[in-house]
Amino acid sequence: MAARIQQSPQPGGGKRKGKAQYVQAKRARRWDGGGPRQLEPGIQGILITCNMNERKCVEEAYSLLNEYGDDMYGPEKQFADKDQQPSGSEGEDDDVEAALKKEVGDIKASTEMRLRRFQSVESGANNVVFIRTLGIEPEKLVHHILQDIYKTKKKKTRVILRMLPISGTCKAFLEDMKKYAETFLEPWFKAPNKGTFQIVYKSRNNSHMNREEVIKELAGIVGSLNSENKVDLTNPQYTVVVEIIKAVCCLSVVKDYMLFRKYNLQEVVKSAKDLSQLNPKQAVQTGNGKEAKLESGDKSSENDPAEGKNNQQVVPENSEELGPTESISETHLVNEGVSKPELASQVTEGSESNENDL
Repeated sequence: MAARIQQSPQPGGGKRKGKAQYVQAKRARRWDGGGPRQLEPGIQGILITCNMNERKCVEEAYSLLNEYGDDMYGPEKQFADKDQQPSGSEGEDDDVEAALKKEVGDIKASTEMRLRRFQSVESGANNVVFIRTLGIEPEKLVHHILQDIYKTKKKKTRVILRMLPISGTCKAFLEDMKKYAETFLEPWFKAPNKGTFQIVYKSRNNSHMNREEVIKELAGIVGSLNSENKVDLTNPQYTVVVEIIKAVCCLSVVKDYMLFRKYNLQEVVKSAKDLSQLNPKQAVQTGNGKEAKLESGDKSSENDPAEGKNNQQVVPENSEELGPTESISETHLVNEGVSKPELASQVTEGSESNENDL
């Protein structure tokens, strides 16, 4: 026993590594995609919600995005081999400064070689996957996917629920969002461009942002870019998507948001007949043309695993199924089943809580 105890120390005389050190090393070896490892300001991508199976969701996302990405942009380009890059002369190798610059350049080149067109990063929320994109336009790619699925009615995913393009990200603080949105929204709303719009808002793992303030400020920015931009809750030309996760705000402007069932891949494959028979008690249409309100007792809105606690609901976005709506001034905000008038209700909020019931 004494001999065995004496042989336990490491040959080098050092202490044994703890479990945490091995775990960190394993994670470092597993990450070979280059670029950021988690959602952060300054990147573009696609935000995907799923139903309790994030690993399967990532696999489906890669398969679907690569299929349509190759169709739109051609096969993914392969970066040149590191050995084919021009090497410096012997004189530069002798110069310490030049050698250092060369080494930094080689590191950057090797990182670029590892960057892929689509790369999953940590989103910071449960049941949410974020796929960082490189060299493509997320809104055009996602619109192309949904347009094809809408026409063919062919179901291509099992666990993916919604697929939202994210064209820009910034810090999730009101002043940062206002400054960023003033430039970000120009291509769609700055004169001479104009259009009808709505704003959908969702917050996850964030408690310091105020929904009404965000919607009011963004709506004001859209109006300041062109006074002819008008709110339309029934069938807007553009939908401004605001997704906040922790301290990151994700923004995008999408088309056909109502037609493609809030960009829900599970719902867009269904026919109008299937949707009308799905859950007739979900919404009630009044005879005087007022917008139907979501039932506060809808159990599906309580059990949706892809939902965050901060979600608030507005009159349903599936108004194309319910007929024409009334004027904007009569729209009511619904917060956890309690109806009250709000100025910010002129731009509707997106709610995922009933995405499986539409």
